[in-house]
Amino acid sequence: MKTGAQLYTVRGFTQTLESFSEALKKVADIGYRTVQVSGTCEFEAGWLKNELIKNGLECAVTHTPPQKLLNEPEKVAEEHLEFGCRYAGLGWNAFNLADGDTPEKFVEKYLPVSKKLYDGGVKFMYHNHDREFQKSGGRLIIDILADAFPEELMGFIVDTFWVQASGADPALWLKKLSGRCPCIHLKDFSYGRKFAPIGEGNMNFPAIFYAAEEAGTEYMLVEQDDCYGEDPFDCLKRSYDYLKANGFE
Repeated sequence: MKTGAQLYTVRGFTQTLESFSEALKKVADIGYRTVQVSGTCEFEAGWLKNELIKNGLECAVTHTPPQKLLNEPEKVAEEHLEFGCRYAGLGWNAFNLADGDTPEKFVEKYLPVSKKLYDGGVKFMYHNHDREFQKSGGRLIIDILADAFPEELMGFIVDTFWVQASGADPALWLKKLSGRCPCIHLKDFSYGRKFAPIGEGNMNFPAIFYAAEEAGTEYMLVEQDDCYGEDPFDCLKRSYDYLKANGFE
């Protein structure tokens, strides 16, 4: 399994092409060789391709804006292949059930997207938070989604922090979604429901690493939603050092 940096962690440093370029270099200088592109300014696919090559990086997966997925899935697939990325992700869906934002509505909107991405050579990936572990019609939303989308049309970016925040077990869910989670988010959970660099919180990472490997995970992407005033690049480095000490690069 390869480790990588989820660029949402450093989103404050990727809002112009110049700063985005500098952020990629800083991430590469830490030692990461893989990134997830998320929370950045707009960019051309050719620009990102050149920046990745320049820094010796690959893009494992993206979080692509919902409207672009819904309105231009063919273009999304074409652009992803241009910068060498096989997975196009959706980062968030609110699932406010009281407002009619149901899993059935989600499937109605995104199943056609997943088919068009698949036809274009790219796989649709869904990133969970904790809301997918609420029940709708007596079933967990995440189970409804897993049943509604064929395995070849949608994978899951299992997020360790948000699974834990829901009261569920990240290692167990990696096992349940085995074969469907080529990319996951490593995110530590510390006292007070706070984010932390990997290894500085209370997540059972040995169990998570084992479950991820058994599930066929290709990329473990480090993410820290909030660094609480610390330098996010320093947080990424501490996570990188922990993973390297545990045999992952």
